[in-house]
Amino acid sequence: MSIWFPTLLSVFIISLISLIGVFSLTLALDKLRKWLLYLVSFAAGALLGDAFLHLLPEAVEISSIERVSVLILVGIVVFFFLEKVIFWRHCHFPTTAQHVHSVGPMNLIGDGLHNVIDGAIIAGSFLISVPLGIATSIAVLLHEIPQEIGDFGILIHAGYTKRKALWLNFLSGCLAIVGAIVTLIIGDSVEGFTAYLVPLTIGGFIYIAAADLLPEIHREEHTGRSLGQALILLVGIGVMGLLLLLE
Repeated sequence: MSIWFPTLLSVFIISLISLIGVFSLTLALDKLRKWLLYLVSFAAGALLGDAFLHLLPEAVEISSIERVSVLILVGIVVFFFLEKVIFWRHCHFPTTAQHVHSVGPMNLIGDGLHNVIDGAIIAGSFLISVPLGIATSIAVLLHEIPQEIGDFGILIHAGYTKRKALWLNFLSGCLAIVGAIVTLIIGDSVEGFTAYLVPLTIGGFIYIAAADLLPEIHREEHTGRSLGQALILLVGIGVMGLLLLLE
């Protein structure tokens, strides 16, 4: 029971990030996009850093390298399937005439599933150790900030009022708590559960960073901003490296 409180607290804080979209309304679109580009870079670095510096060593420690390798590949394929077939979108920019997305309900379904899995990932990390749970929570949180701003923009574009868009986005975010609770219950009763969940998480983080975040970063053609993004990505990896001191 000692890990329930930090796990649910972390997931609840991340769920509150779903309300951050309202602040995007106060910023001009060009300024918001520039700010998000750097945040996306930082999130990509954090996800990759957490996957390779925290999760991978833990996965190899509790399972064979052969099983870990296979499950990482399975994780990548599963996340690809979710995004390709179920239209799970990892959008990090507001919807515009040049940046169009699927309708609101489809986005809510995809985002709800996304949040359930986020909750499961965080809970699975806490089941191994509190420091690992903290590192994974930070990585997920950094990814969620631009994600939720993009989701809020999609809902506004789909015709929802600002209040309804915020409320629906928050309810979707709270589904992470469901994923966390289910994982904590299963993890306590099923032996070897985390040995499967952690490598799948690694595959998911690699997929999100490589398939969703890095291509968005590459859209920037300005040399100075591109170098800045590369530096921020390294900073994100560095932050995950510094968190090793907690372990």
